[in-house]
Amino acid sequence: MAGEQITVCAIDDLPQGEMRLIEADGRKIGVFHCTDGELYAIEDRCSHDDGPLAEGEFDTASCTVECPRHGSLFDLRTGRPRSLPAYRPVETFEVRLDDDEVKLEL
Repeated sequence: MAGEQITVCAIDDLPQGEMRLIEADGRKIGVFHCTDGELYAIEDRCSHDDGPLAEGEFDTASCTVECPRHGSLFDLRTGRPRSLPAYRPVETFEVRLDDDEVKLEL
């Protein structure tokens, strides 16, 4: 079943190494542009204590983000934590480029 598709921004407004935080369906979602040119989106909520992941350090080369509260490292590709204290994954969303626009599937 296909979900709702929303336009995040033009690709020129989200250069490699940058992140954009959006709100959709009452959820905050971080859209990340890694240095490999790939786009990833995860919910902006650490599975350990609901911390704001988008405020954490974004490592563009490894495509990870670190929760600013307790340091859990999350893989942007899978939503899975790479370090404790988080052990549950966060939700990921499909992102694609369509006519130079970044699109997010909810």
